Amino acid sequence: MTLHMLVAQLRPTKANYEANLTTLQAVFAQLDTLTPRPDVLVLPETYLCGYFLEGGVRELARTAGQVAVDLNARYQAKLGSAAPPLDVVTGFYERYRDHYYNSALYVTLNDSHNDGQATVRHVHRKVFLPTYGVFDEARFVTPGTQFVAFETPHGRAAVLICEDAWHNISGMVAALDGAQVVYVVSASPARGPRGRAPATWSTGEDLVRRIADEQGVFVVLAQLVGFEGGKGFAGGSLVMGPRGNVLAQAPLWDDALLHVSISLDDLPLARADTPLLADLETMLPHMQREIERASRHLSAVVQWEPAAPSGTIQRGEPVAGEGARSNGVVQNPLPVIQRPLFDTASDDILNIDCALVENWLVSFLQDEVTRRRGFKQVVLALSGGVDSSLVAFLCTKAFGPQNVLAIRMPYHSSSRESLEHAQLVIEATGICVTTVDITAAVDGYASHDPEMDSHRKGNVMSRMRMITLFDYSQKLGSLPIGTGNKTERLFGYFTWHGDDSPPVNPIGDLFKTQVWQLARYMGVPEVIVDKPASADLIVGQTDEIDLGISYPDADRILHYLLQGYSVAHLETWGFAAEKVALVKRRLDRTHWKRHLPSTAMLSDTAIGEYYLRPLDF
Repeated sequence: MTLHMLVAQLRPTKANYEANLTTLQAVFAQLDTLTPRPDVLVLPETYLCGYFLEGGVRELARTAGQVAVDLNARYQAKLGSAAPPLDVVTGFYERYRDHYYNSALYVTLNDSHNDGQATVRHVHRKVFLPTYGVFDEARFVTPGTQFVAFETPHGRAAVLICEDAWHNISGMVAALDGAQVVYVVSASPARGPRGRAPATWSTGEDLVRRIADEQGVFVVLAQLVGFEGGKGFAGGSLVMGPRGNVLAQAPLWDDALLHVSISLDDLPLARADTPLLADLETMLPHMQREIERASRHLSAVVQWEPAAPSGTIQRGEPVAGEGARSNGVVQNPLPVIQRPLFDTASDDILNIDCALVENWLVSFLQDEVTRRRGFKQVVLALSGGVDSSLVAFLCTKAFGPQNVLAIRMPYHSSSRESLEHAQLVIEATGICVTTVDITAAVDGYASHDPEMDSHRKGNVMSRMRMITLFDYSQKLGSLPIGTGNKTERLFGYFTWHGDDSPPVNPIGDLFKTQVWQLARYMGVPEVIVDKPASADLIVGQTDEIDLGISYPDADRILHYLLQGYSVAHLETWGFAAEKVALVKRRLDRTHWKRHLPSTAMLSDTAIGEYYLRPLDF
């Protein structure tokens, strides 16, 4: 049997069920243009509403029956009631028996055996709910409890949802239940910009390869693309054969349709060559007993005793089987492989694949600014420093120079070099520019307080620049873009409600040393990248003098602290105790600057505590 499928790697319109159905109609319209015509259309996890909904799940959840009816209506509206049946696999948030689930539906549209109605073949409810890191699924949905294979017009299938595939038992149960094709629908946000693709995407590819190769099944991975609140879904959907071989793969970051034909007749050949599933079926009764035994003792504490000595060997005695020894000395010592000492000066942990990160951030800007918020133009504060210069280069690539306005906002004591370096960026990118001198505005306020010191005045400058930036954004109908890097944000080295205010920031998860890497790669003038970093609020000021530590040292220590390693660990590895203490102190004392204002909670509907909606809902 040959199965023709279309994997639709799409970005959903967040929290808009009808808009996503309309997008799906456009996919339906392409079916008749494809040869051979697809039998099965596969969509990603939560395609019909978006993934990070938090409390919005309650508003967007549908019953499987309602989704089936709506899909069928759109299919017939586009192609007519005489169109061939089409099987669809799609992720959605489900309301079922007074519970909410992260589910995937397998449905036959325009089923000729059901008077042209939709026939629901199966609903899989996600079993393993990630609730760690950026995930909080178990707070909003109920876990499913089954992995079930089911009959379709095109062979026997099973469905897994994202983290289900991370657990060996999921694919194993599906294969033992007779699945020939395992559909994995996924909305895994990309993390780890190293190598040719995000580390999480590479991990996902390895996971589905393990299912395909070990169980001897075809695996179809349908990935979401787009961004939700800064979290990017990288795509890279694929179809994998029963020998763990990639048959077809979609690109990263972009919408794409992956049209693939597979032959189910390949399954017995693959399983004969590598009969791991047959071995498992033979040993399954024994394994079941072992699983039951292990389950009974999960909480048992096992006490171990040292083995009794079997005999005593005197020094110098020949030992059976150890002819290489003489008088206890090894004649031919084995080579020793020793792990090198920890290098506290190594920047390997901070190295990034600049081509990947550039595409990642450009895609983020296009998605967040244009697709998500509907803006065509952006405005940014251009200081002539490396952070704002890099953002200008990124925005130029994302929107074109004609849609980027850079505002230079000098104060009378600002370095002349800052204006000159900003001009270099303007000439290199071709972006639009205006200059607003903030001296009169700042001095007008400062003149009312003779005790105004340089640090307070620096904060006034920063906030005045944000007033200017946001006023221009309203004047021009453009969106302000932030330019603060991760190191500054973690150190609290910014003016609260000043330079941290813009609603979109492409470099906020890049350490300063990574900003330098990407800036060099993208062609930011070297004189800007190489000069000492400075907020240029006080004459002679530099960041590293203010912070009391160099950026490379700070970034390396921050990296490990954020990974969860303790101060004692870092000191044991050789990091200077005073530097670690400085970084930890700054990190701990500035959490408040990275959060919305604290609000007294009086009710069970408190915003941000109980009433939870993502910022792009």
